[in-house]
Amino acid sequence: MTKSFRIAVIAGDGIGPEVIREAIRVADVAVPKSDARCEWTHFPWGTDYYFQHGRMAPADYLDTLAGFDAILLGAVGHPSVQDHVTLNGLLLPIRRRFDQCVCLRPAYLYPGVDSPLRNKPGGSIDMLVFRENTEGEYANIGGFLYRGMPEESAIQTSVFTRKGCERIIRAAFEKAVTRPKQRVASITKSNAQGYGMVLWDECFARVAAEFPSIATESLLIDRAVMEFVRRPESFDVVVASNLFGDILTDLSAIIVGSMGLAASGNIDPTRKHPSMFEPVHGSAPDITGQGIANPLAAILSVAMMFEHLELDTAAKSIHSAVATVLATKGPKTPDLGGSATTAQVSQAILERIA
Repeated sequence: MTKSFRIAVIAGDGIGPEVIREAIRVADVAVPKSDARCEWTHFPWGTDYYFQHGRMAPADYLDTLAGFDAILLGAVGHPSVQDHVTLNGLLLPIRRRFDQCVCLRPAYLYPGVDSPLRNKPGGSIDMLVFRENTEGEYANIGGFLYRGMPEESAIQTSVFTRKGCERIIRAAFEKAVTRPKQRVASITKSNAQGYGMVLWDECFARVAAEFPSIATESLLIDRAVMEFVRRPESFDVVVASNLFGDILTDLSAIIVGSMGLAASGNIDPTRKHPSMFEPVHGSAPDITGQGIANPLAAILSVAMMFEHLELDTAAKSIHSAVATVLATKGPKTPDLGGSATTAQVSQAILERIA
């Protein structure tokens, strides 16, 4: 019997609708390989909605999303709207309401893709960054005092809990057990942040003791940025706080060739709530409407969604098609040094899957 999954689609802003359109085309060809189908429900939320209604989505949008099996997001952001409005008006509430505590961001150097780092062969960089996704530096607790006056002050409070730290760290170790290198690197700054990051370090040590077969290292964030450039091959699974994970994953995407390859999943490991999958390249207003946005990050996000929904054959068919197109000098968009259009790249993926 064919399984059916209800997927909420928020194409969003900028290039979001362009890449999501192609990702859905690919998904519809791949998903039957797992004897399944997707029912797509599109929601017109984002900055266009904001310009009309003064908010990024309706007041009850979280209740609406709660009934879906997963969420596919394109991008949010517009040059004329401040980022804190777009993020806190749509994206961050979704992560918190549905307890999507694991932000999983892979970085893999595909054969056929050039890294900006010299002498890096395909496959030599292969890391998974586990970013804490619901608390930490993005808890958004605080406020302004004496607004608009010379004494104006802002207080921004980070929140680190033992539960929050341990569950993201444990998820990283559980994944490392399944990978060949079996290594976990923790990213910290406990020399300067003497409370939150000290708790993080203590939680890391406690969880690591449960996995004696896993090799570990703990790096200050400034050193981690350096080592991502100097020795990216040595990293396997990386676990970091909300802010540090955000910074490192942009860097990891660039060292494997392009933000246009950067897929991600915002995951509730308990599966009580829908998880959300999105390319992390943002709305890219500078190339919106030109038909040259790289659709691979969105397509790979669909593959991550299929993995989460346990549609492994469909997910593998997408991963295989992407790898083959890149390795065989198939069409590439300008971010990867080619001249192909968004549609030409996705068509090549479709042909490989079919």
